[in-house]
Amino acid sequence: MRLLALTASASLCAALSAAGVASATTVPTAVPATAPAAAPAAVPVSAGTAAGKVAYGFAWADGKGVLRVTPAKATLVKEHGILRYKLKAVPGAKEVRLDYTKSAYRRLTVACDLVETEGRVALDAKGLGKTTCTPADLAFTLQRGPAAIKVEYAGTKAVKVSEFLTDWGTPKSAFGTIKRVNDTTVTFKGIKLGYTHAIGFYRVTATCSSGWLTGKPVNASQDGLGQKPCTAADFTRVLKAQKHPVLVKADYNPLSGELIEVWEVYGDA
Repeated sequence: MRLLALTASASLCAALSAAGVASATTVPTAVPATAPAAAPAAVPVSAGTAAGKVAYGFAWADGKGVLRVTPAKATLVKEHGILRYKLKAVPGAKEVRLDYTKSAYRRLTVACDLVETEGRVALDAKGLGKTTCTPADLAFTLQRGPAAIKVEYAGTKAVKVSEFLTDWGTPKSAFGTIKRVNDTTVTFKGIKLGYTHAIGFYRVTATCSSGWLTGKPVNASQDGLGQKPCTAADFTRVLKAQKHPVLVKADYNPLSGELIEVWEVYGDA
């Protein structure tokens, strides 16, 4: 999904038209150096609807047919004629976990099976996806990583999930302890983060299958950081065997809640 959003963002910054979005907006190629075409309009983090409640944020898969999302403050803006949302983390916001197996799903791509926008988006007058898709399509989307969504829900059931365009925030880099939550989720410095098959994992050990800091640190840099590239499966396997948090260096995105790269650390680094 990150690839979808990045592709969409790159295309949108290239738009020239100041008109509203049509059923399927074609994104041009030239990039104007202009300010947003319209002033922001604040959108509440959550509000009452026929479904019950609404939340905007980055959704992650959290088991079969279940998503989790931490509500963020969303602001609707129009940039170069294209509607999009700006998200901002809300201190103390509580994660919402929802069953989406019977929800409506609206994508911003012009077809449900597209991984990227391919230069065209389908948005309604509120900047939300309007291509009608199924819960199975949503499962496919979440398998690839986080998705920027508006979710209308009642209790623990998602009623309608709609994609929107957004910026994905600025990654950070830090040292800290990491602990497994499940096979796709960790906590790092007290922050809950998800990861995908694309995560970068770098080890100081001789092999990717070695235990944490097992044997001589033959692949440690002068700074004590791992240099041996390993996979998401390797990361999941070695972390699953740890009973206590372990020290790492990590690149992560606090807004989308994604763990991007992890380095095993030898010594005090």
